[in-house]
Amino acid sequence: MSDQAGTSAAEVSAEAQAPGFDTQRAHSARVYNYWLGGKDNFAADREAAEQAISANPGIVTDVRANRAFLARAVRFLAAECGVRQFLDIGTGLPTANNTHEVAQAAAPDARIVYVDNDPIVLAHARALLTSTPQGATAYLDADLHDPAAILQTAAETLDFGQPVALMLLIILHLIPDSDDPYGIVNTLVQALPSGSYLVLAHPASDIRPAQMAEMTKRVNERMSGPKATMRDRTAISRFFDGLDVLEPGLVQPQQWRPDSALNSPMVTAWCGVARKP
Repeated sequence: MSDQAGTSAAEVSAEAQAPGFDTQRAHSARVYNYWLGGKDNFAADREAAEQAISANPGIVTDVRANRAFLARAVRFLAAECGVRQFLDIGTGLPTANNTHEVAQAAAPDARIVYVDNDPIVLAHARALLTSTPQGATAYLDADLHDPAAILQTAAETLDFGQPVALMLLIILHLIPDSDDPYGIVNTLVQALPSGSYLVLAHPASDIRPAQMAEMTKRVNERMSGPKATMRDRTAISRFFDGLDVLEPGLVQPQQWRPDSALNSPMVTAWCGVARKP
């Protein structure tokens, strides 16, 4: 297909060609893939991504900082906190430093469940994301709007009697306030035992606010599915209610336990890691 020139999306399985798979409208996972330098995107995704870049030139640096935060957080939880189970919701298209790769490098017996509702994401995940022999990697076709269904199916791979790291990175902005994102997160967290963790990153409305507002407008005009809702630090901090937020608190991704001295510019997101008492 000419619309897929230069992308391995042309090789997506029949699952990705199911009804509702629309290559003419941008999708958040594929736009994010383009920003990360991936090939798994279509012309509509690239156009939306470039519109976002023109409104907020720092977005490419931002998404890569978020990806680096994911790797540091997973490595910390697996290597230093003894976490062996990860529930990664809104996983996006496979790229470098996927959750299972980082976790199983530190703990080969780690078990990971990825959750997404985009056919192309699931097709690529099943083809590319393989587990260590000692651990497990599973993929669920599910929507964050239905946390009960996610928990029920994830329990086939994860033991909810043992600590789980719940990963919600750059996904909650796709849940509008009218759909009760706080209730959704609370339902997921309440199902986890004491000693579990919430790892969360969310685009910020209060960092470079004018650029973020214009970028959000441009992307939403071109996006299929849910539109983005940016939130400020106070609103994002509510997702951690009842949890013990680890140092350094709710910060920009490049500021969370950096591997080396900070040299990153400002990043338009807030992130944190919290433990369930």
